[in-house]
Amino acid sequence: MKNKIVYFLLLIGLIACKESKKNESRIATLPFYNEPTFTPKWLDANDEKLGSFHTIPDFELTNQNGEIITQKTFENKIYVTDFFFTTCPGICPMMTKNMHLIQEAFKEDDTILILSHSVTPTKDSVPQLKTYAIENEVGKNWHLVTGDKKQIYDLGRQWYFVEEDLGETKGLDDFLHTENFILIDKNKHIRGIYNGLNKNSVKQLIADINTLKKETL
Repeated sequence: MKNKIVYFLLLIGLIACKESKKNESRIATLPFYNEPTFTPKWLDANDEKLGSFHTIPDFELTNQNGEIITQKTFENKIYVTDFFFTTCPGICPMMTKNMHLIQEAFKEDDTILILSHSVTPTKDSVPQLKTYAIENEVGKNWHLVTGDKKQIYDLGRQWYFVEEDLGETKGLDDFLHTENFILIDKNKHIRGIYNGLNKNSVKQLIADINTLKKETL
């Protein structure tokens, strides 16, 4: 009986250890990114190059509660961003489902936010976003935003680099549609890109957020 108890305790310990590792990144620090190719740049947190490194610019958008959302909203916050639209019949429902995993992982942590931009802002009004938020159990740390279409498309293509059509110039008439999730640190630097349709990729994103939380910049 004693041996069975010892074996049981060892088994529980092994399972707990595996679960813990699932929430840890494979690397101690995350790289920085400053171009659409997403070539990793390994910089020390105190590297003077970061002073002029690529950062997300200021913006002004409106969320599902009618609140104005700016970079001030994300001051000293880590956030994950993506681009979607509420009437999307294709990839968006799965993206929203997987983004919900991130929300649940950090639902008690106000330093981790989510920012989802509508790529059909003229259709996705504040009331429409609110309805979508209720239907998909979007919490207080997840902002669904609408606003000026050019600003949203410029943010996606020129600053978050969410599209993979390298070297191809696109305008407002070219629809912005991508499954990519982008991880942004407290200093507005891009720290990762992930496939929002792939649950394992999203699990890695959660692990990388935990790694980023330990970083002091």
